Amino acid sequence: MFLAIVLVVCACTNVLSEEYTNQYNDELDAALKSERLMKSYFECLLGTGKCTPSGEELKKDIPDALKNECAKCNDKHKEGIRKVIHYLVKQKPEWWEQLQKKFDPQGIYKKRYQNYLDKEGLKA
Repeated sequence: MFLAIVLVVCACTNVLSEEYTNQYNDELDAALKSERLMKSYFECLLGTGKCTPSGEELKKDIPDALKNECAKCNDKHKEGIRKVIHYLVKQKPEWWEQLQKKFDPQGIYKKRYQNYLDKEGLKA
């Protein structure tokens, strides 16, 4: 599913008029290497933990990105999203499932983005 699409990439994004910002993109690799930081974002997204300002923005941006096929994402965002999806599906499948239940309870986006997952070789 495209959900993580926005996950940590946006995990650090603010919405601007036409495109998400690149303000936090450089933090993505460091975040993916930090169990503590990833857990913090995960709990923020689920509503079970505190949110940083970037976590709040992420929570706000995910529905828009899912609905509009990440129309406000640039190439750097898309590459970051790809990294996040791989991380979640391969290393944190239980988080992936919980996030899908939260942001895609009817499985609409999972169906819409299944080709993307297949193309990436991900069984999610």
